[in-house]
Amino acid sequence: MNQLTAEAQSAPLLELNDVARAYGDRVVLDGVSLRLHRGECVSLVGENGSGKSTLLRIAAGRDTPTEGSVLFDGHPIDEDSSEVRRRVASAMDIGAFYPDLTVREHLQVVALSHGMGDAAEAAVERVLTAHRLEAQASQVPSALSSGQTQALLLAAAFVRPHDLLILDEPEQRLDSSARRRLAELIAAHRDSGTAVLMATHHQVLNDAADHIVELGSGTTAEVNRESGR
Repeated sequence: MNQLTAEAQSAPLLELNDVARAYGDRVVLDGVSLRLHRGECVSLVGENGSGKSTLLRIAAGRDTPTEGSVLFDGHPIDEDSSEVRRRVASAMDIGAFYPDLTVREHLQVVALSHGMGDAAEAAVERVLTAHRLEAQASQVPSALSSGQTQALLLAAAFVRPHDLLILDEPEQRLDSSARRRLAELIAAHRDSGTAVLMATHHQVLNDAADHIVELGSGTTAEVNRESGR
């Protein structure tokens, strides 16, 4: 288990207070509150359209609520928050990879751009192994399969320093063995003191969560289960 102090464990790293988000007349979230502590994993579940991805984008500082407040380590966050960009890593959708860089070079750029310096090389090799990308390390992203592309997206999130990891359906395009490995990585990450907030449709990943929060049409957030960890 992690060695966090009692004070750090008691203070939420992430707080969403009565958050609402509307796009025109369409209400996506309405009055959602959530607390996430260091060394804790919370999983969001719900039907498509229930607001899970919107909530994750708000938590990551990529979107702003119409109403309510979002605090990261006690401070308000928004889309311009450099602190959130520095301390929050996310894998939320397939973005644009560097087309001319190999998988290893891509991860090196990510690690170095987040200040890892001399530690970058070892960190890159660790995530290549953890995400089973060693054989693809010298390939460019366009040569990867869909599952390998998803693995690269996840590796890019895991390789950089962060206090909060946000994952939106990270199991997409992964086979069953890769999903099990990912669940193990998430659990180890949580136990090291990182906070994890994710949305998933797979029970194997929910098993890594301390709490499961159910969103229903964006209007409620209820703790559905505690793992007993």
